[in-house]
Amino acid sequence: MQLATGMHLIRAEVADTMGTRMTGLMHRQSMPQGSGMVFVFEETASHCMWMKNTLIPLSVAFIDEAGAIINIADMQPHSEQSHCATRPARYALEMNQGWFAQRGIKPGAKLRGLEKLAPR
Repeated sequence: MQLATGMHLIRAEVADTMGTRMTGLMHRQSMPQGSGMVFVFEETASHCMWMKNTLIPLSVAFIDEAGAIINIADMQPHSEQSHCATRPARYALEMNQGWFAQRGIKPGAKLRGLEKLAPR
């Protein structure tokens, strides 16, 4: 699945089932730059993410139904601390930690390509 924000192309794996959302990026040693994982939730709600069994530092962007970033949080490996959307979200996009900040991508930025996703 390809997503884009501004001029940045993202190659994202899709986690759109309960099983793939629960596993996420656990146990991976690395993730290529420009790659990530988009979580598609069945309903818009105040979703939270954590890093149990996740080995690489990540940043997560919570995204609304219109594709706008709500908030971004940095997450540390192996942490069970919850990082939550500050208002109801439909999607979450995990990238290598700092990816959003390095590109100046902030809340309010829009992602293209999400409209092709639907939870299974």
